[in-house]
Amino acid sequence: MNSPVISISQRPPQNVTDILLAASAHSSSSILFAEEPVEVVTEDGLRHADLKLQARHYKHSSFAEQLLLCLQSLRVSTWLSPEITAQDIRISKVSGSLTNAVFFVSSVLPEPRTVLLRIYGPSSGSLISRPRELHTLHILSSQYHIGPRVLGTFENGRIEEYFESTVLTASDLRNPKISRWIGARMAELHSVDIEAIEETSPDNRGEGKGWEIGVKKNVRSWIHPAREVLALPTVSENLRAEFDLESFKRDWDVYMQWLASVDDERRGSRRVYAHNDTQYGNLLLLNKGNENLPDHRQLIVVDFEYASPNPASFDIANHFHEWTANYHSDTPYFLDPSRYPTKEERANFYLAYLEHSTVSPASLPLTKLELLGLIPDLETQVRAWSPASHAMWAIWGLVQAREDLENDVLEPEFDYIAYAQCRMAGFRRELKHLGIQGSVPSTNAARSHA
Repeated sequence: MNSPVISISQRPPQNVTDILLAASAHSSSSILFAEEPVEVVTEDGLRHADLKLQARHYKHSSFAEQLLLCLQSLRVSTWLSPEITAQDIRISKVSGSLTNAVFFVSSVLPEPRTVLLRIYGPSSGSLISRPRELHTLHILSSQYHIGPRVLGTFENGRIEEYFESTVLTASDLRNPKISRWIGARMAELHSVDIEAIEETSPDNRGEGKGWEIGVKKNVRSWIHPAREVLALPTVSENLRAEFDLESFKRDWDVYMQWLASVDDERRGSRRVYAHNDTQYGNLLLLNKGNENLPDHRQLIVVDFEYASPNPASFDIANHFHEWTANYHSDTPYFLDPSRYPTKEERANFYLAYLEHSTVSPASLPLTKLELLGLIPDLETQVRAWSPASHAMWAIWGLVQAREDLENDVLEPEFDYIAYAQCRMAGFRRELKHLGIQGSVPSTNAARSHA
């Protein structure tokens, strides 16, 4: 959940300057990170500069000089003129956290176009893989025209394309037109060839060979660091007992057994390349639409840190849970189940999604009646995978809380523990609704509770 770096005023984001002030719905402290060694990440097909930028010195003239050298070494278009000097550069800090420090880079001169500068922090290695993230961004933008283009990399960061845009707000998700656009964009992402991203060979293609479902992999990988967090001396016995990760793991295993009996790729659980974090802060609306593009292409999806192969129904379920969040409220950690999209709102989303992802065997678009006929099965699978979203982000929240707990922060900028509590309660609540309580229930449970 790329979490939001919450601004002091807690105001909803109004323009792209707020991307990282609101767009990771769940990140860490907003101070610039200390300079520590970070992994050098490169990617075939992208230019790389053997330079390192010190985020804490971004106000110094030496930083601007190094940055200009970096831009010109990477041959970033519109920044190659010898007339551009370091004094002409304007650097605006968007956010600084243990994950990234992000800046908008512009010029007082008319020609250079604004770019986004991302300097990596030393943290978050237990949650995301930088090489994988960079590879995904490059493939999606260069081959599928999805997300921002990576213009080049340097020793501890990268330069990205900048969009003149507005970040969506929590209320925007409820706009029927915007919801349809999100459905269409998600369908386009789900059309990406998993094997191209995972770079598998004919010998190791497919689930369980070249790749595995992301949500299962994440829960398995993150539960150990989550246990370590709960073992910290600043964590109370009551809190440990409330999370009860051993009980959670047993429930998760039973749930996985049940899913294996109801999961149906033909009815909505087809394996796709999924974003896994389509919260409002990761969705940008271009300020100027392009009349040569379909309306839904005005929406730009960003932040692919958690993208991975998953069931399509998981990605949709995860998005529906984001309808219940408002990361700029007085309780940004709380997901309100009463804000979950209604049956009509879900149908509106499903229609747009199916319209852009489903064709008949003759490759002709399906009629609206045919599309409507597909919704019940898709809804059943979304309901079945819905608890998995709560489980993944509950464990994620615990891992993210480590820094605040180790430093005994009494008023954290974002309350990851409260967020994890909310998500864990959602996981257990939804298992109960599906009839999953300590034993494998009947395979009709998902449909009966949809």
